[in-house]
Amino acid sequence: MEISQRLLKFKFPILFTSILVLLVSCLFILAPRFVTIIAYFWPLLLSTALFLVAVLVFARSSPHGTESSVDKTGEGLLDYVACEPAPQPDLDPAPELEPEPAPALEQIPAGESLKSE
Repeated sequence: MEISQRLLKFKFPILFTSILVLLVSCLFILAPRFVTIIAYFWPLLLSTALFLVAVLVFARSSPHGTESSVDKTGEGLLDYVACEPAPQPDLDPAPELEPEPAPALEQIPAGESLKSE
């Protein structure tokens, strides 16, 4: 009797562990094999590897610029983002047009109709 009481005390951890073991075992049984995944994605893996090799080759073979030119590369953009851009010369400003005055509306006394008789 004492063993069953202790088992009831750990009912939820035992249930959780058994469900987790069942799910992991189903994952291993139903999941595709590693070789199948590699066979499906080999073009993507190969092209990625070739791209990384090309990046390394170009990085080693291209001449490095001097530090002063590297520091000034994005300086104009940083100045634009950090503060207001440099003022541009004013072009001939377009003349401002005055709005046309609205036509005057006739005041109709209250009680009169709009229809002409």
